[in-house]
Amino acid sequence: MLRSLLAFLSAPESEAALPEDESRLALAALMVRAARADGDYEGREREVILSALAERHGLSAAGAESLLAEAERAEAAAPDTVRFTRALKRAVPIEARAGLLEAIWSVALADGRRDPEEDAFLRQLAPLLGVEDRDSALARRRAARD
Repeated sequence: MLRSLLAFLSAPESEAALPEDESRLALAALMVRAARADGDYEGREREVILSALAERHGLSAAGAESLLAEAERAEAAAPDTVRFTRALKRAVPIEARAGLLEAIWSVALADGRRDPEEDAFLRQLAPLLGVEDRDSALARRRAARD
């Protein structure tokens, strides 16, 4: 799956939809990228990612662990964030994209503080996903309440 996603991300932009397994991987990789944005990818962020992946995709603990391990490799190997967001824009309807941001915000806020690097990453991510500033702010507030 990782090889397939990286090939998809490296190919010229097309209108082809991203297969569901690969869209899961793209979202998980963005979560990892958000967690690593401040240079401190610690246990709590990893726990939040695992929980979100299990809940969002109906995965067992082992399935979430497997997806996260693959996402960590994909994030490290991916050339840029834009390719992940383009892929997700093709796979996820506009009305559901704020939910993606909420999940990613929950990772960024997992350590109980708003880090400038994570904030900057999420501010960059919202327009790349086609999410309005207002909807991004609402997603952040929902994530902060959880």
